[in-house]
Amino acid sequence: MTKLHRLALLSGTAVACAAGATAAAQPPALTIYNGDFAVVRQHVPLDLQAGENRVRFSGVTTMLEPDSVILRDAAGRVVLRVLEQGYRADAVSQGLLLSMHEGQTIDFIVRDQDAKEYTVKGRVVRSGYLPGGGRMEPLIEVDGQLRFSLPGEPVFPALDDDAILQPTLDWVLHTERAGRLDAELGYVTAGLSWNAAYNLVAPETGDTLDIVGWVTMRNNSGKRFDDASIKLMAGQVNKVRPAQDMLFGRGQALAAEVYAPPPPQITEKSFDEFHLYSLPRPTTLRDRETKQVEFIRAEGVKAQTLYIYNGAAIDPNRYAGWNSEMIRQDRDYGTQSNKKVWVMREFENSEENGLGLPLPAGRTRFYRRDDADGRLEFTGENTIEHTPRNETVRIYTGDAFDVVGERKRIDHVVDSRADAMEEAFEIRIRNRKTTPVEVRVVERLYRGPNWQVRDNSAPFIKNDAQEIEFRVPVPADSETVVTYRVRYTWR
Repeated sequence: MTKLHRLALLSGTAVACAAGATAAAQPPALTIYNGDFAVVRQHVPLDLQAGENRVRFSGVTTMLEPDSVILRDAAGRVVLRVLEQGYRADAVSQGLLLSMHEGQTIDFIVRDQDAKEYTVKGRVVRSGYLPGGGRMEPLIEVDGQLRFSLPGEPVFPALDDDAILQPTLDWVLHTERAGRLDAELGYVTAGLSWNAAYNLVAPETGDTLDIVGWVTMRNNSGKRFDDASIKLMAGQVNKVRPAQDMLFGRGQALAAEVYAPPPPQITEKSFDEFHLYSLPRPTTLRDRETKQVEFIRAEGVKAQTLYIYNGAAIDPNRYAGWNSEMIRQDRDYGTQSNKKVWVMREFENSEENGLGLPLPAGRTRFYRRDDADGRLEFTGENTIEHTPRNETVRIYTGDAFDVVGERKRIDHVVDSRADAMEEAFEIRIRNRKTTPVEVRVVERLYRGPNWQVRDNSAPFIKNDAQEIEFRVPVPADSETVVTYRVRYTWR
């Protein structure tokens, strides 16, 4: 058998013990997904002999998925076979060493009020260490008495060669050719996530918005990434654990339009059925760190304010499990009245409107600038879903204070043969503002799919098979009334 060649790899730097050579690590690359996971790629300098080689690489994450690991020659010149792989995340800690000495007596250093040190011997009955980061109270026996705390600073024997200070991959590699190569390590890990957030600022009057979008990255993977090249994948990528085959993508980058002068902004491209955003400069992402990067800035986006009144106020819990026959026979179905008028902002995500970049899902916060003092006042927040380019964004921001609605049924007639029914409704919209508004009155025709609107006092738009919409102008400090009659048939 070929003599095993031993190679130690520490924190991304390869030290070939046989040759005494040291190779500087290259910065890592990350692709972070919406679903609290990421793909990590980093370079591993190797100095291998022909045949089998034992390699240890330290500095991977504590949440690595071992069966997602890919190790390959990035240049494609050397074929690497991983004969065996071990993943260890049990890095040395006080709790771990205490657990390794349960049942044994060790020394504890105690310091008195004068900072003088003396030694107390104690038997570790229970360490309190739980794998995976959990913890419970330790139990130590000192002079025949039990203590639910450590009597001092524990002192342990020296570490053996098998101890690790960071999560580590141990490999047995086989190659036909001896030599040095710059291998590429890729793996899927949990503990890394990102999301988008948008601040939308409007003047005190007018229908425009200034939009600033941020991405927030969170690193809870147990590893620090220095000067990393980072990409963010937006979209619902199906994830089955263990994850495989998501490590090495391909595609031609398409630079997105940016809306602010230098420094350079995040670029975006379509990638498979998703969208990939690339940060313009290397970024250090420390463990337990949350970091924000601006990715979009647009000014003067046209965004009209919509007032929408859905007066029926159907309680979904009341009618859960009802069938169409039960709904038809309930005289009071759909007659509840809701006074709230929704306020929504709507804009086109188009290049002509100052945007045109696929918008990843995230939280939206709205502000208005008070002309009296120039300060921004918070006026509502919500979330948006992943929104493609050239789609309409409509966001609910709250309920109107000075615009209210009132809805009531004014007639209900069932034909003698019970195969048809008519209902009539009256909707009143009151505007107590000093300016006119247009209110979109939405009526859901719940009784059945076969209906006909009769005697409507205002024109309406058919939104879908069971929804109509009246666009009602309401003058300042006035009331507008809309009436309509609908006939349902079940023949």
